[in-house]
Amino acid sequence: MDQEQQDGELADVSLLDASNPDAEDSEPAAASKAPAIRPLVLEGSWRGLEPWWLRAGVRPYLLVGDVLAFVAATAITSPGSRFHVLALLAYLVVCQTAGLYRSRLSLSLLDDLPYIVGASIVGFALKLALISLLPSVDPPPRQVVHAVVLLVAVLLVRRVAYTVVRRARSLGRVRHRTLVIGAGQVGVRVAETLLEHRSYGLDPVGFVDCEAPDEEPALLPAPFLGTYDELGRVIRQNAVRDVIVAFGAVDEEDLVDILRTCDRLDVEVFFVPRLFELHNVNRYTDEVWGIPLIRARRAVFRSPWWKVKRLIDVAVSAVALVVVSPVLLACAVAVRLEGGPGIIFRQQRVGIDGRPFDVLKFRSLKPVDQTESQTNWNIKHDDRLGPVGRFLRATSLDELPQLWNILRGDMSLVGPRPERPYFVEQFAGHIPRYTARHRVPAGLTGWAQAHGLRGDTSIEDRARFDNYYIENWSPWLDMKIVLKTVGQVVRRQGG
Repeated sequence: MDQEQQDGELADVSLLDASNPDAEDSEPAAASKAPAIRPLVLEGSWRGLEPWWLRAGVRPYLLVGDVLAFVAATAITSPGSRFHVLALLAYLVVCQTAGLYRSRLSLSLLDDLPYIVGASIVGFALKLALISLLPSVDPPPRQVVHAVVLLVAVLLVRRVAYTVVRRARSLGRVRHRTLVIGAGQVGVRVAETLLEHRSYGLDPVGFVDCEAPDEEPALLPAPFLGTYDELGRVIRQNAVRDVIVAFGAVDEEDLVDILRTCDRLDVEVFFVPRLFELHNVNRYTDEVWGIPLIRARRAVFRSPWWKVKRLIDVAVSAVALVVVSPVLLACAVAVRLEGGPGIIFRQQRVGIDGRPFDVLKFRSLKPVDQTESQTNWNIKHDDRLGPVGRFLRATSLDELPQLWNILRGDMSLVGPRPERPYFVEQFAGHIPRYTARHRVPAGLTGWAQAHGLRGDTSIEDRARFDNYYIENWSPWLDMKIVLKTVGQVVRRQGG
């Protein structure tokens, strides 16, 4: 098995298949005509289909194998050297950067050879550079011997590992239940290839498309399991581990929204690129018998770094509440003196998965009633806005109480800015993929706000920037947004 470890149990997918509430209990009619496959398995039970030691995939074993090979090479050549650990770290970093620990359908030692040699050279060069600084480093001849022995040991370990993986797949010890999206010519070709070449470890359990194909479904290499609206049900009910997107009958623009179903499910998604006969295969492209497959990036909230993001949110918001408490007190006093009672303004906003929550802000002005609070778009130019309220908004100090929202888990430091339910309903009807912003928690600041998209600016642009942030999230992107936001606050570019 060479898939990355799936993080956590299946997420709550109650929002999926909303257009077909009875989908869980209904079977597609075409399925009865299709050839028999393995019995259907209930949601999440794929974990019981394989031993625990296979669930993490091949990645940790390759990492451990490289470390053991390095230790063996060091013990054979120069057991007394204290600086090999630096070379080991450099070696592992180069291998990780070159994708030698990533999940792959095709395992080839010859494909890896240039990168393994490069990693060995980097480690050798690092130790060679230390000779001029640290006299106790082994002399160059011994370093050369160590690099050669290391290269041989790593190649032997990987040769054995790749052989074991391919053998386990071919014998059915490691199999991933795979759904093919698109029952056309390309989808059928992919399914037939996987059935014929079992060394890839993927078992096509069926097809999903707009509608059942015109030809007799029994002629398909795997059964037709349902339509796009039933994708979530099909994945869960058939314990699907991998989804391959071939050329279906739906437009690619519509397919984006359909495939967002997979974000909340424990599956890996591959795409057959358009004009794949002309597609240039690189280190990060998988292939099955000459058909290139592009692995989609995992949804950000399935990344281990997403848990780190939440820990940072808690730590930063807790510390910030203490550090800025004098500022909070000064703002509260100023608001009370200018506008009377009611320092904190609570307003309902829409958060992750469309769930509402009350966002906290310092009151800039008192709304006439609750309806005005929920439907008035922008108060920046409102005549009732006093000097204190105007200053708080210009400096974004009115947002500081949202640190409590972040600490409670309603929001994150960085994410799409939350909007009121009234406007969410309005925008969702005509802004493409507006509701896709709600896949992650709302943020105190975001990628759109970092580009000046606040106040009376394009909602479509905001949604596009927010979805870009979600698809391309990284810890460094969060840092960039924070730094840009600080610059805007200093320049008093608040809304």
